[in-house]
This record gives sequence, structure tokens and C-alpha cells, in this order.
Amino acid sequence: MDFHYVVIPALIVLTGGFVGWLSIRRFLSLQRRSYPSWRKVTERIAFSGIALTALAVAASSGFNAIALHANKLPGETYSVNGHKMRIDCTGSGSPTILLEAGAGNDGLIWGGVQPVLAKTTRVCSYDRAGFGGSEALPPPRDADHIAGELHGLLVAAKLDGPIVLMGHSLGGIFIRDYATRYPKAIAGLIFVDSATPLQQRDPAFRAFDAQEHQGQTGMLLNKAVFALGIPRLIGACSASRSELNSGFDAHAAELLAEDRCHEPFATIAGEAENLDRSGEETLHTGPYGAMPILIFSHDVAVDAAHGRPADLAAAFSQMQEDLKKLSTRSRRVIAKGSGHYIQLDRPELIEREASLFIGEFRGVATGQQSSGSTTE
Repeated sequence: MDFHYVVIPALIVLTGGFVGWLSIRRFLSLQRRSYPSWRKVTERIAFSGIALTALAVAASSGFNAIALHANKLPGETYSVNGHKMRIDCTGSGSPTILLEAGAGNDGLIWGGVQPVLAKTTRVCSYDRAGFGGSEALPPPRDADHIAGELHGLLVAAKLDGPIVLMGHSLGGIFIRDYATRYPKAIAGLIFVDSATPLQQRDPAFRAFDAQEHQGQTGMLLNKAVFALGIPRLIGACSASRSELNSGFDAHAAELLAEDRCHEPFATIAGEAENLDRSGEETLHTGPYGAMPILIFSHDVAVDAAHGRPADLAAAFSQMQEDLKKLSTRSRRVIAKGSGHYIQLDRPELIEREASLFIGEFRGVATGQQSSGSTTE
């Protein structure tokens, strides 16, 4: 059961309703009391405010919980070791592109680029355990376990290759683990602003993470805000113009917006707590010989514009360059003007370059950059 978006809202609704009922009851009983007029007026104002607040909180939390579970996610679900996992495959052709989301995201984050890539070949996005339409699993949430669960899903869905794995951010760690443990079906790798093993131990990343770290109090407050449905009240669950401009159709944009109001806190925390473990598991993955690899990196000038440290940008850029060492057939593309979510900021770039990448397997690609190159 979804603890944060079913159990807690249910408790809020029950508590809010009870407090509201008690306040209304007290309000109505005042006319029978022999209190001074000033006290009756004061209590009526106070209990009116309490009743309205309690009922409003209960209504907000309850409506938010219902709305979050009302939308049916696209794709199919399969049982993997007794747990439900969702995968959404569209298009046709070979090889299949398998889309792996980054930290805190599920397969819906690819809703803008997937329909376009599906015009070129078969494309599948999926939800890791605990995200979207996939049931949560107990810890540890590390790369080895996540790769094993993905393998079970692909077996259940009868996707046997050839497969090109495309991973965003933390997803880049997971596809490296998968390609090393299950190399037979893997035809290529595409990294989209990918994390690299143990990058969090780099001094620049450590300093930045310490500055951005959210304390326990902040996390509890964040959980309360989501459980109360406040993001929905301020419009965060509604599709934005930028999402529609990123290639999402109206329904896909609506699903992604709902997704933002359904933070799976325990799963996110579990993957974050296992960063070191996942890094150790993937530190020595590769090289992958002549396997084709495409690397997308965000524009570090965007970091500078947002006031991020120069040493962080330099460390990140070097790590992205080092990804080219994973294969003798690798190339890197820097997405000018894009932040970390290149699939949202520059979807047309991913659509074009990934389609060319697929063309390499079919012997029809022309004009692509040479191996080992870095282009902007």
C-alpha cells in the first residue's frame, strides 16, 4: 500500500473530519451556555476557524490522494519475482531502445522524446521498483538489484534484444551495470547527462552536495506538504507550456504533471543511500570494446548562469569526457543551452542524434561525427 499517498491521507481525512465535527458541535452548543457574550463570540470565531481549517485540510489531502490514483498509466504490467512492474513499448523495428530514468523519475519523463523515437524503432520506457506503476521493493536499492529487476522485466515482456540502453542521470549508472551483467542482448549505450560511478566522492561534488543537502526537518516538512496536497493547490500538478513545447502531447504532459505530485520518498531515499554501493558495483564496468556509445552532456554555461561553482562544472565535464573511454566507438554531444534534463530542454537533439545512432546499426546513417569526437 502507498503509505505516503494512501495511509497518511486517510489518517488526515479521519483526523480532520473528527476535529471539524468536534468544532462544529462546540460551536452549536454555545447558544445553550450561559457564557458572557464576548466569550461566545470569541469561541464561535475560534471554532469556526478550526472547523474550516480542519475540513479544508482533510478535503485537500483526500482529493489529492484520489486524483493521484485516478490516472491509468500507459503500457503493460508484468510480475517480476512476485512484484508488479510497468513497461510501455511503442513503435517497431530493431534494435529496441530501452529508456532508463534518472533519480526521482519514472518512465513518464521520456514522454516527449519516446513518440518521436518510436517512428524510427521500437522504444520502451519503464518504471523502476517504487516509481510510477511499479510496486516498491525492500532495500537495498543498488545498481545490482535494479539491473536484476530490469532483466526480470525484460524476460517477462519477452524483449530479448538487440537492445540499446539509454540512461539519464543516475540511470546511466544502472545501464552500465546491466550491460556488464547481461551483455548478450546489449547492442549499444546512450548516456544522457549521466552520473558516473562514485562521482559524489569528488571534492567539488561533495562540497556542492553538502550545500544542497536537505536536513531531516526539511524532509519531514516536504513529506507533509505533499501529503496535504499543497502542490496541487498551487498548480504544480497541471501541465505547463514548457512540457508541451518539449514534445509531450496533452495526455502525456498531464501524466507527467501528476507524477510531480507523487514523490516516492522512500524509494528516492533508498537509491540515494546506496549511491556508494552502486558506484562500487559499477566502478570497473567496461570498457565495452567496440560497442557504439553516444554521450549527451548538458551545457555547463547553464550551470554558471545559475551560480553553480566553476570547479563543479569542470569536474563534471571531465567525467563526461572520460565516458568516451568506455568504447572505441564513442562520441559526445554537448547540448547547448540545456540543463540537466536534456530530454526536456533539447528533445529535438536527442531525437535526431539517437535516430542517427540507430541508423549505425542498420548501415544507413550518414554524416555522424567520428568516434572519439566531442561536438556542441
